[in-house]
Formats: sequence, C-alpha cells, structure tokens
Amino acid sequence: MSIWIFFKLIGSLALLMYGMKSMSESLQKMAGSQLRHVLQKMTTNRFTGMLTGTFVTAAVQSSAATTVMTVSFVNAGLLTLAQAISVIMGANIGTTLTAWIMSAGFSFNITDFVYPTFVIAIILCYTKNKKSLGDFLFGVAFMFLGLGTLRQTGIDMHLSENQSVLDFFSSFNPKSFITTITFLLIGSIMTMCVQSSAAIMAITMILCSSGVLPIYQGIALVMGENIGTTVTSNIIALTANTQARRAALAHMFFNVFGVIWVLCIFHLFVDMVCGVVGYDETLTKSDPKFLANAAKLSFVLAAFHTSFNISNTAILIWFIPQIEKLVCKVIKPKKNDEEDDFRLRFISSGFLETPELSVLEAQKEIQNFAKRIHRMFGFVQTLLNLKDDAEFAKLFSRIEKYENISDSMEIEIAKYLDNVSNAHLSPETKGKIRAMLREISEIESIGDSCYNLARTINHKHNGDKDFTETQYNHIQHMLFLINQSLNQMDKLIDNKESLDVNQVYNLENEINNFRSHLKNQNITDVNNKAYDYQIGVYYMDIINECEKLGDYVVNVVEARTNTKEKKE
Repeated sequence: MSIWIFFKLIGSLALLMYGMKSMSESLQKMAGSQLRHVLQKMTTNRFTGMLTGTFVTAAVQSSAATTVMTVSFVNAGLLTLAQAISVIMGANIGTTLTAWIMSAGFSFNITDFVYPTFVIAIILCYTKNKKSLGDFLFGVAFMFLGLGTLRQTGIDMHLSENQSVLDFFSSFNPKSFITTITFLLIGSIMTMCVQSSAAIMAITMILCSSGVLPIYQGIALVMGENIGTTVTSNIIALTANTQARRAALAHMFFNVFGVIWVLCIFHLFVDMVCGVVGYDETLTKSDPKFLANAAKLSFVLAAFHTSFNISNTAILIWFIPQIEKLVCKVIKPKKNDEEDDFRLRFISSGFLETPELSVLEAQKEIQNFAKRIHRMFGFVQTLLNLKDDAEFAKLFSRIEKYENISDSMEIEIAKYLDNVSNAHLSPETKGKIRAMLREISEIESIGDSCYNLARTINHKHNGDKDFTETQYNHIQHMLFLINQSLNQMDKLIDNKESLDVNQVYNLENEINNFRSHLKNQNITDVNNKAYDYQIGVYYMDIINECEKLGDYVVNVVEARTNTKEKKE
C-alpha cells in the first residue's frame, strides 16, 4: 500500500467526519429552537422520551447534540433525569441511521449524486435566508463524497490480495471468545483515540467488504465502538456538573450492559442478524455467489448496530428508575459547604459540541448569576442593621467575596458566549447572544453597586455618628423598592412571558421620585442641624447608589425584552 493510498484513506475519513459535522450543525441552526421544544414537550413518559430521542438524533445525525439538549433541560428542571435517560436510549437507536447511510454508500457509487448537490448548495448559500439549507447540502455532499472516496480507496488498496494483512487477521480464531474480546477492546481504543464512532464504523466496513476481516471480528469492533464513544463522553463530563456526569454515566451503563449480555449469546445473535440480512458466512471465494454475498457485509454491520440498540432499549427501558438510582448513588452532588465559592453550575467548555444549543446553558447560568447578586443585595440589607463589630466584619467580608465572584462570573460567562458566537449561528441566536452579553454586564454592575453600598455602610459603622431613625426608615424603604425591582428582574429572567415589564418601569419611576424627594429633604435637614453633615453625605451616597442600582435593573430588563422605556 503506497503512501498516497494511505493519505487518500485519511482524507476521505476527514471528508466524511467534516460532512457529518457540517450537516448536523446546519440542521441545529435551522431547527434548534424547534428541537428544544420537541424535547421539552414530548417526553411525558419513558416511551415518548425514547421515540423523541430516536427521531431527534436521526434528524440531526448527532447523539451528542441530543444528549447536550437533554442535559440542558435536566439542569433547567424541565426534564427529570429518568426522562433524560429514556431520551438517551432513543438517541442510541437514532444514531444507527449513520451506519445505514454508510452501508448504502459502500453498496454503489454514491459520488454520482455529489456534484449536482454541490451546485445546488452553492446557489443556496448565496440566496437570502437559504444559507443554512445550503450549508446542510454541502454537509450531505461532503459526507457522500467521503463515503464514495472511502469505497474506491478500499478497492484500490487490494487488501484481499495483501498476504501480510490476510495472515494477521487469519491468526485470530473467529470462534474464540478471546478474539471477540480483543477486537472489542481494539474498537473501543480506536474510537477513544479518533473520537468518532462513524470513522471507525467506516474503517470496519472497508475491512469487512474487502474480505480480510471476518464478520464476527467486525461486529466485535462495532461493539467496541459503542463503548469507546461513551468513554469519551464521560471523560468530557468530568469537568461538567453533576447531572451531566450522571447522564454520561447512564449512557455508558446502557452500552456496557448491552455488550455484556450480547457477549453471552454472541454467535447466536450474529447468526440471527446474518440470517435476516441474507448473508452466508460459510461461502468461500471460490463460490460464484461470493461477491454478491460480500456486498451484504456493510448491511450486516448496520443491521447488527440497529438490532443491538433496539434490543438493549427494549430490555432496559423497563428499568429506568433503577438506572437513575444507580447513577445517583455512584455520582453524588459535589459537596458545597461554602456556598460563597465561585462555581459555574450550568456551563462547561467540555459540552460546547453544539453551539446553537449552548445558548440555553448560558441562559440558565445568567439566571444563577442574577440570583446570586440578589442574595448579595440581601446581605447589604442585613448589614445596615448590624451593630456587633464581629458579625459586621464577617458579613462585610462575605459581601467583598461576592463582589469578586461577580467579576469572575461575568468574565467566564462572557468567554463562554464568545466561544459560542465564533460558530455558525442563526441571526436570531446571534441577537440573543448580544443581549445576553449586555445582561451579564448590567448584572455585574448591580453587584458593584451592592459592594459600594456595603462600603458606605462600613464607613458609617466605623465612625462615631449614626443615622437618625427617620433616615433609617427612608433607607429601608428605598432598599425595599430596590428589592421589589430585583424580584421583578428575577421573574423576567426565569420566564419572560409571566411578567408585565411596565411594573419594572413603574418601580424605577417611584425610585427616582423618592430619591429626588430625599435629596431636597437632606439639604433642608442639614441646614436645620437635624444631623451631622458627614452623616448626610453617607445617607445620600446610599440613596444615590440605590437609584443607580435601579437603573441597572432596568437595563437588564431592556436587554432581555429588547425594549426601551419611553421617556416623556
């Protein structure tokens, strides 16, 4: 085998992987929100969840995309872990469509259809509102071009005439259990290294179709691919949150359990699949029917892949509650004794496989960010009334820590959104990301205002003067108005449709009017010697900072609703 044949093999595999990736991302871009809606609404029980996972994965040609969407909904509380497991089972069935597409590509010269598809795709790419469809067709064309090139490369390699290759595979006893385990491990390791079960499936089809790899070893490789792809997802999930790791473990359990029971009846199961497809493994090269029989090998691999996942789902779908308990027992929530530690709950760089759908992860993290800042404001309200020096110092230190956390969260969420925005996205999603970047900036500004309030209260606490009872009452009322405004902001971020935005604007007007009234009153009270001038400065610093904080809340609302308050 020449070096050019080797490069042709690698290049055709790269074309295949790129085509599938491009096709999947384009479909997600065209129908990302609809897919999220389907996943959310059509998982009422384990069976509808399984069917939903099957059809969504078959549509986007990516079980990873389906898994990421599913985990997002578990994090958001829209799906239970049990429902997510049923969707993942369906995703395993849906992903077998890839093997059937490949088997068709190895059965006839599919490249005849590629070049017209390229022509249509390039026209659509330069047509308004059709670019995503053009990208999708480009992905389809590249995938089929890769398959066609792989098929021809397999023929040009003349593996059936390469004695060293034949001797290597013939050294393994196809009836031996050790041989099956060996090839299963090879399939797992290769999939972990390449990180694409589709690529290893294509190589397996080449080896089997050329006649150098017996069907039993080929199917053992396919089983290994099923395990290898889940090992990869579990490694990625190590940096993710608890629910993501549980979902990845459930995926691994599903495939490992399936491999174990199939190994117990391996030859019987393979013979049954061969019988259904009509493949006779006993035919030799001297038989005139050998070539027609060998052409069925790719279909045998696809049929086994589908039969394996359907059978495994049919068994395990009845034990989803038990699987849920098992993964929850194995993966316990990370102990978080100190809730003030910086930790992102919903987003992780390891799961940035589907950028169009990662926006949902970021939205949940922004909700978490807003709730944390609201908690920080609650600390400021408590700090105002504390007299004990030790308790005051402890709470002020906690507010300082929250300020640092606020800065870190803004940076990390912004980085995540920046990574997402580098991918090909629909105009609607790009607009959402711009709005979300503004939201996190304004939420961080709320955190800054909370810290400024705490610093002013700290200066007053360290002095020898105190606010009057009237000043305390005015400050408490202003803080109450701000808290109401923050409550409205939280409701909006959680569920936009359930809130009348005018309530936020009404509160902002009330805060502004109250600030103006107190500003005028403060001048009169200082002139009348009602309190010390320095206390008046601290007093108005708090009032003015509260008014700024209210402005930041309105800015968050405007960013989320894409509206602007009408000024009279």
